[in-house]
Amino acid sequence: MAKIVFRGGDFDGHEVALPDSGITIGRSPKCNLTLVDRRISGEHLALRIENGAWWLYDLNSSNGTRVNDKRVQAVELKDGDVIGAGESDIIFLAESSEAVAKNGPVLNIKSDSESATGLTSTGSAAPVTKSEPAVGSRPSVIVPPSGDDDVSLVNDLNRAYRQMCEELSEVIIGQSQVVEEVMIAIFSRGHALLVGVPGLAKTLLISTLSHVLDLSFKRIQFTPDLMPSDITGTDVLEEDRSTGKRAFRFVQGPVFANMVLADEINRTPPKTQAALLEAMQEHRVTVGSQSFQLPAPFFVLATQNPIEQEGTYPLPEAQLDRFMFNIVVNYPTAEEESAIIRRVTGEQKSDLQVVLDAANVLRLQQVVRRVPVADHVIDYARDLARASRPKQPEAPDFVKEMVAWGAGPRAGINLVTAAKARAILNGRMHATTADVTAVALPVLRHRVITTFNAEAAGVTSDDIVEMLVKSFKPREDLDI
Repeated sequence: MAKIVFRGGDFDGHEVALPDSGITIGRSPKCNLTLVDRRISGEHLALRIENGAWWLYDLNSSNGTRVNDKRVQAVELKDGDVIGAGESDIIFLAESSEAVAKNGPVLNIKSDSESATGLTSTGSAAPVTKSEPAVGSRPSVIVPPSGDDDVSLVNDLNRAYRQMCEELSEVIIGQSQVVEEVMIAIFSRGHALLVGVPGLAKTLLISTLSHVLDLSFKRIQFTPDLMPSDITGTDVLEEDRSTGKRAFRFVQGPVFANMVLADEINRTPPKTQAALLEAMQEHRVTVGSQSFQLPAPFFVLATQNPIEQEGTYPLPEAQLDRFMFNIVVNYPTAEEESAIIRRVTGEQKSDLQVVLDAANVLRLQQVVRRVPVADHVIDYARDLARASRPKQPEAPDFVKEMVAWGAGPRAGINLVTAAKARAILNGRMHATTADVTAVALPVLRHRVITTFNAEAAGVTSDDIVEMLVKSFKPREDLDI
């Protein structure tokens, strides 16, 4: 059985046998292993088995997690790897390892049914307890992993998706297409831009989703006077009262969260909009000479009002391209609007349950990357993207006439990745051309720039994408 051995800190010399269900380490009593260490976050890191190997996941810790002195977000552990967390070094010993923890005391993790204490120690270290969550806290994850192979993980994601839709329906009425597209973006490791008039529950959808996924959530209200440091954070000068010495300390901004809502992103100047570029692409923030890694998973979900143009700063095309999806949120139907009015004006309150946590989201994101895609599906996605470029010989005549700039290579990448995510959300182990067609509109609509003649004729980028899809007949998918 694999185990970890502590070096330094309160549990120097102690060892922990790792159960197959994995463990979570942090200061919170909800963790399997609770450490008293001011540099450890509430839920700092998780160790999980995936495909027969042990993986480490950093859970949005404030001081980060290191493996062999390298800061990581998710990494497969090898025998003898040294995990740095807070004041402790934790040595990972694989199942096949013959290494011994210098015969130190053993910490045993009790099962969830043994709620009195989470750990017991045969040594002199202070006892470590694991208590149940307090009344009013979030319930535990309700879709546990059923296995480590990809088929089981795909089934897990399909079950989690259906459960999340049920939970969201307690708060969000209708908008099933929007919910599906947001889910696809999340499990594809992409960012999404939600465009719709005020009052369509765009913000409510995102905040509710962060609750269901048990992810840290921050909302940034973009205004004309917002500064880049209001997003990324800034250095503050502090004085040590005992020594009188002064030093700068970085205070993290709201971008340091798993899910960031950039509300009305087009109401702030380009300088501030650009503060998100590095975060969205590199998942890190650079302030001065220092770079800070953002928590994993990390998503930017931005909203934009299409009808209010005064005092707005439209996003440049290069920044729009960083968003995997451009999702249009439409008005509800008459029946849905009646249900919305009835629910909001009544006394009904929803008690949402957590379906997945950060570690499981990361595991399922990796499954998406492993979904097989046939060559003809990749060729279809490639052809769609290339046909949107007016200077390409394969572009249809209507594209050469009505499109100024077409989609770049990132569009083809996003088409295939989103098709994979859509396939496994629906419980399938392979992506098809039908999946590519289903995600073509949110992937391409903000990457196709129409000409003045097209605008004068009332032809939108959505019209162009729909015409492109109709003009390309993909090869029939084979049943696998």
